[in-house]
Amino acid sequence: MPGSGPVVGFDLDLTLVDSTAGIVATVRLALAEVGRDVAAAQVWPLIGIPLEATLEVLAPDLDAAAVASVAQRYRVLYPVHGIPPITLLPGAAEAVRAVHELGGRVLVVSAKVEPAVRAVLAHVGLSAPPLGPDLVVGGLFARAKAGALQAENASVYVGDHPGDVAAARAAGAVAVAVATGPHPARALQEAGADVVLPDLTSFPAWLRGRSGTAGEGSAA
Repeated sequence: MPGSGPVVGFDLDLTLVDSTAGIVATVRLALAEVGRDVAAAQVWPLIGIPLEATLEVLAPDLDAAAVASVAQRYRVLYPVHGIPPITLLPGAAEAVRAVHELGGRVLVVSAKVEPAVRAVLAHVGLSAPPLGPDLVVGGLFARAKAGALQAENASVYVGDHPGDVAAARAAGAVAVAVATGPHPARALQEAGADVVLPDLTSFPAWLRGRSGTAGEGSAA
């Protein structure tokens, strides 16, 4: 049954978890198998966008079939090389707990495929109550996330990427951005975020303050 509190969606990579090392290592391994050598600095700005789009940027000479093959290989390698280095970002567990303490529901909506999202959440201890999400949706990026958010009546969506801001705005939710990814606070503000936080440590207080006020964007 739906709770009486807020429905809050979270992005995964670089919002709830620091997945940088694992993603970089796995991308480099998958591309090395087809003779492409990329540096970590090339991968970092692309974290958060769909995998196939990342590969197209890093190896523009690969055709669509090759990109699909490398993406498939990445997903085979990811559980071994990508997940073990992942850690929770500061305030992530507390942010999820805060939503549940207010009687709300937590959604995790990510560009990552759903099995990988669930594996990451299990690895960092966010898969069981009171820290587990009520719904996990994978394979969606930017505005494509809006449908999933609207279907669950999400009032807030939290992410680190301008695409997450676009998703929240398209869904009619408050766009909360965290500057824990490759995009600085100013870029997130320029993308249209209603609120920009340095990280999730201040999110519980923001949410409690918002829950005690009227209006969708009353707390900033």
